[in-house]
Amino acid sequence: MFDGLKRILVGRPFRTERLKRKPLPPKIALPIFSSSALSSLAYAPDEILLTLAMAGVAATLLSPLVGLAVLAVLLVLVFSYRQSVAAYPSGGGDYDIVRTNLGPRSGTAVAAALLVDFVLTVAVSSTSAAHYVAAVFPALNDSRAVIASLIVAVLVIGNLRGRGKGRWALAIPVYLFVGGMLAMIAVGAVLALTGSLGQAPSAAFEIRPEQEFATGLQGLAGALLILRAFSTGSAALTGIEVPISNVHTLSKPRARNAGRILLAIGLLSGVLTFGTLLLARATGVKVVSDPQASLLLDGQAVGADYVQAPVLTQLAEAVFGGYGLGLVVVAVLTVGVLLMAGNHAFNSFPNLASHLAGDGYLPRQLRTRGDRLGFSNGILSLGLAAIAVIFAFDGDVTILIQLYVLGVFVSFTLSQAGMLRHWSRLLVQVTGRTARASVQRKRLLNLVGLVLSALVLLVVLVTRFTHGAWLAVVGIVLLMAVMESLSRHYRQVDRELAVGEDQEAAALPSRVHALVLVSTVRKPVLRAIAFARASRPSKLEAIMVDVESAKTERTVADWQRLGIPVPITVLASPYRTIADPLIDHIRSIRRESPRDLVVVYIPEYVVGHWWEQLVHNQTALRVKNRLHHEPGVVVASVPWRLLSTTAGTTEESSAH
Repeated sequence: MFDGLKRILVGRPFRTERLKRKPLPPKIALPIFSSSALSSLAYAPDEILLTLAMAGVAATLLSPLVGLAVLAVLLVLVFSYRQSVAAYPSGGGDYDIVRTNLGPRSGTAVAAALLVDFVLTVAVSSTSAAHYVAAVFPALNDSRAVIASLIVAVLVIGNLRGRGKGRWALAIPVYLFVGGMLAMIAVGAVLALTGSLGQAPSAAFEIRPEQEFATGLQGLAGALLILRAFSTGSAALTGIEVPISNVHTLSKPRARNAGRILLAIGLLSGVLTFGTLLLARATGVKVVSDPQASLLLDGQAVGADYVQAPVLTQLAEAVFGGYGLGLVVVAVLTVGVLLMAGNHAFNSFPNLASHLAGDGYLPRQLRTRGDRLGFSNGILSLGLAAIAVIFAFDGDVTILIQLYVLGVFVSFTLSQAGMLRHWSRLLVQVTGRTARASVQRKRLLNLVGLVLSALVLLVVLVTRFTHGAWLAVVGIVLLMAVMESLSRHYRQVDRELAVGEDQEAAALPSRVHALVLVSTVRKPVLRAIAFARASRPSKLEAIMVDVESAKTERTVADWQRLGIPVPITVLASPYRTIADPLIDHIRSIRRESPRDLVVVYIPEYVVGHWWEQLVHNQTALRVKNRLHHEPGVVVASVPWRLLSTTAGTTEESSAH
């Protein structure tokens, strides 16, 4: 049943040869790699506006200036990452840069930040998409967490299906989104210049400032609020590092194409974000964190049934008038790009996790490819983590973004520090005035990038630590601790299991003492006896633990009646356990002959239905688990297939 369900959801397995894929041309790579960065347009302007709105309507007029500050950091990071691509074209991304230049400990820090970032990318993208669905269907507003979780489930299934999906299917939604947003901003600009631009649905509302900002943006509190808006708006910078982690997937010249894609992502993200903020100011868009408490209409608080629409859908109504089609189109395009951003995280997270597993920092099961050639364990881990985060915060985009931004800027900062170390090392080796000047300019750019990203990180920590950023810090630190612990464990196991030059590769035990575990005289027991005899052990005995005296007497009588040519030993069990007397018997054998190998043959049923496993083999499972901890003991499972495994054919015993 489970196998059939798996085939319905995932599809038939792919052959390994299908793993090879053609390199991505820039026209396809650009939309695929830019989905994470461009999708931030769906929530970054909202977060800037609702943060400034805490100080009232007048404060929201500063949103374009905050956007300019964010774009300044964006451009610096884009140009510095272009240098990183040229220096490290292998596609390892921030993890390789930091690990190579700053050491393994810093490498685990940036890796932990990136893993947390990918989880939050899926959570933020899905919850934001659910927000836009609720904007079109307000009745679903209270079910946003459920909708977001369903979106994650769809992404999980889609990625488990793996390489059946086409590349253009991932690129077209992003192209449509960019075209739609540019068209909306352009039309809005023309309407604003001609004086015919409409107002947003929320333009008539007033904003009740919070008590600490009753006098507006004044003093230290006002400055901190602007910094909070800047830190939240820095979500617009997320995803710009994607090309550097995927250089190896591009067509040649890879590094040059990656650099061009980075520049295009930066320009598009900057134009769309700044244009959206200007248009929001012109149309009077108002968004707040708590509409029922902060929004007023004619001096009265809005009703409990009021559903706050995202900025982009409000702009669509203002630009395209009362036509519902414009709002629906913008909402659909936005949901599409958010899904692509989440989908890209389902590619990046498993790949990074596989890389880390290869380095011994994560469980090695994450290196295993599934039926459809994707890293299935990584995909499932990401999906479960994202759903857990969504429900933990009830699908609140604002809170999730506080967690999101911090992880992004941890990786930005460490990556810039790594590149600064790279150029400093290279400068020592370079001779010639022109070459040294070139390296010094590159080092200066990465220094500026380091300072800016570190300042943003500091601002996020100072202004958002108590608003949820501390959870991201805890998550990164815990993940680092787990990675370091796993690394130590794997290194210890490797040292323990390494074969030295003086190792006796052909060493054999002096003798083999075979035991067959018996409960009753049945066909599976006879098969186990036959298998044990065929292995020709030095000594063979059947072992029965006396749990029920009547049953034991019947079994011994049947054993003698059938003349089974193996002596049977009955072990007393005053507390009615099977494992303890058996282990005591094995230890007595080992004490007398420490070099003997003890092989325990355990008959087991092979069942055809999942529910049959619940009523069979439970005792054998417990015994095996105990025996695995005993030195010098080997457990041999002897299978007996029940009729349910053969779908009505003759019993297996007839074939033996």
